[in-house]
Amino acid sequence: MAHETHDDELAALRGADPVPADHPRFHDRPLPAHAERQLNQLLYSAHGPQSARGARRRPVRQVRRLVWGIEMVSLAVAAALALVLAGSSSAPAAAAPHPLTLTAGSEPLSLGRIADRAATAASADGAPRLRRGTHVLTWSLAVRSGSGAAPITLPEERVTRWRADGSHTELVVATDPRHPGKPVIADGDEGPRTVRDGKVLSDRTYPPSRGTAPPQSRPPHTPRRLSTYLAALSRPSDPAPLTGTGELLDAVAMFLRHWTPGARETAALTRLLADADGLRPAGAVTDRLGRPGQAYVYETDGLRRMLILNPVRGTVLGLEDTLTKNDRAYGVEAGDVMSYSAWMR
Repeated sequence: MAHETHDDELAALRGADPVPADHPRFHDRPLPAHAERQLNQLLYSAHGPQSARGARRRPVRQVRRLVWGIEMVSLAVAAALALVLAGSSSAPAAAAPHPLTLTAGSEPLSLGRIADRAATAASADGAPRLRRGTHVLTWSLAVRSGSGAAPITLPEERVTRWRADGSHTELVVATDPRHPGKPVIADGDEGPRTVRDGKVLSDRTYPPSRGTAPPQSRPPHTPRRLSTYLAALSRPSDPAPLTGTGELLDAVAMFLRHWTPGARETAALTRLLADADGLRPAGAVTDRLGRPGQAYVYETDGLRRMLILNPVRGTVLGLEDTLTKNDRAYGVEAGDVMSYSAWMR
């Protein structure tokens, strides 16, 4: 089976200890405009018309959680789940991810400097090349307004690989490398359920898809053309230029769900980020998989977005969204993490 080819990658992840086991509350609220655009893109063209006919469509509720990293849990389901877990001899890992902490005394590196380093890396012999497909680990929590239920972690690892004939496989596994071997909570059509660590949630093969528009088309490796590509990816029905840093970060996250950039694409991407307004260098940080990185922060509308880049090559390591305002309706406070994604090669 396809998932057997990824055992080594899963084993390496489970051996890491990416986040402290703390328990800040998470948040669930209606999708903002940029997330709705991502949802529409996933539903309309994630796999192209051919593969949409050849594979079962993912339920909208699950797609929405993948876009925003949150799924609302009903009060009845939360209560039932609490009863099940209370009687379990091996409780699943359900602590919310704690916000990443900057390395004390570290010197922030400007994005311009990272872009220069990425350009140098792109010119080196044997530099990584663009690859279609991704490997990403996500943490997502859910809590219903006024329920009083503890937040529930829904950790997933997703590996997408493309073949020469245009078909591709997608493996989704429930795993949390913070607690190797312990049960985890997974989402399901009838609500959250407890599963064993490493449980394969889906292992699908999709038929060939060779569209001419993003994300099917090959991304360019110059800043101006890549900006146009990201705009078309973010808004397929109206690919006007990206209007702000928030849209750029949304488009980057969407791009990384389809492609693993090579050194040239990374150089172009870091130059776009260096030209973005309001994305300030914050200092060194260790990401949730134990990798050293440089953090860049953008704040808007009660949300703090931390982009983590490899300090030498400029590759995107992670993206963390953290609340900067209290919300009593959902029992969340400033400093609570909303979502986190960690990308791997």
